[in-house]
This record gives sequence, structure tokens and C-alpha cells, in this order.
Amino acid sequence: MFTGLVENTGRITALTLHGESGQLTVEPDAPFQGLVRGESIAVNGVCLTLERGMDGSPLVFHVLRETMERTNLKTEKYVNLERAMSASGRFGGHLVQGHVDAAAPILSLTERRSDLEIVIALPDELAPCVVEKGSIAVDGISLTVEKVLEGAFRIGIIPTTAADTVLLKRKAGSFVNLETDILGKYVVHFLQQSRGSGEKITMNTLAEAGFL
Repeated sequence: MFTGLVENTGRITALTLHGESGQLTVEPDAPFQGLVRGESIAVNGVCLTLERGMDGSPLVFHVLRETMERTNLKTEKYVNLERAMSASGRFGGHLVQGHVDAAAPILSLTERRSDLEIVIALPDELAPCVVEKGSIAVDGISLTVEKVLEGAFRIGIIPTTAADTVLLKRKAGSFVNLETDILGKYVVHFLQQSRGSGEKITMNTLAEAGFL
């Protein structure tokens, strides 16, 4: 489990796929302390298991072809990094599983004084789980949805987030990994089961059920 508070950034230096799996190598921008083999690290919001790199060398992860096809790890070189939350850690973001729902393109980036406004395409299948003032993970960053638009949503990036993540290396057309709020997923699942799995869940459905 993660919080969406990025600890470090890095650069993908190698990716090899053989059949349905392969290896991903990441060079962190700053060294991690106390890494152990088998621990979980979110790479651009994707939960991966550390195989090598505990001694300060580049981090090496085992990856599946499904992971590469669903996420932006095959197209973006610069990545956000977060170790799994410890039991004694401070919970500053929101519950992030590291299970990316989809990769979607950035539609626009606009400077608003010192902040950055980003509009990202919203896949239809994720729309029921994205609500204004709700949480969403974008490339593993815990962010608040400012506004839901037609087929898109808008987020605001403060200077600290921009400086501590790789978002400034993205541009219009870049794909970012999206993970919707796990609580929203359970609400949508509950409604689908109670109303019939074939019924489409919309924002009106959520409002009628009292969730908005």
C-alpha cells in the first residue's frame, strides 16, 4: 500500500521483455537507504517488486507484459518513486494500491501564476470513480480532482509537487498512469451488484444513491 507522496524520482535505463515477462531497470536520482529484496516500490504509480539494487546500484524489477501494456512505463523515461508505506509512517496522501487502471494522455498544461493546471483525458470506464474534490493518483502522485469535464478532468499542481516529481517533464500528448480511489471502486462495484452488473453506473446513479 502507498500514499501517493513521491519520495524520489529516477530514470528508466533498461527494459527487456522475453515472452510475457522481463526486467525494468531504474536509476534513482538519490540513493535509497535500507532497501530489502522483495519489497514493493511504486514506479510511476505501478507497484513493482524489487529484485536487485539494495546495495545502491540501479533498481531492477521483474515486470509482466500486461503491466507494460497497461501503463506508460514503456513510453516514459522519467519516473516517480515511492516505497511502500511502513506501519509507523505518517499518512499524508490517500490509499494508493499501485494497481494502475489505465494510461491516458495529457490534453493541456497551463501555468496559473505559480501553479500548473493540467487537463487529462478521462477514459469512460473510469468516469464513475472520478468526482470533483476526490482523490486520484497520476503517475503515482496523490492529487485532488479540481473539476470533472466532458471526457476529461482537471488537476492543479503546486510548486512543491512540480519540483519533487517528474510532472514538469511531461507535455501535452504524454501519457500518465491513472489509479482511481479504491473507495470509489468499491462504491461502484456495490451499486453494480445491487442494480445488476449490466447497468451502467453514471454520476446521476451515484447522486441518486446518495454518494454525491
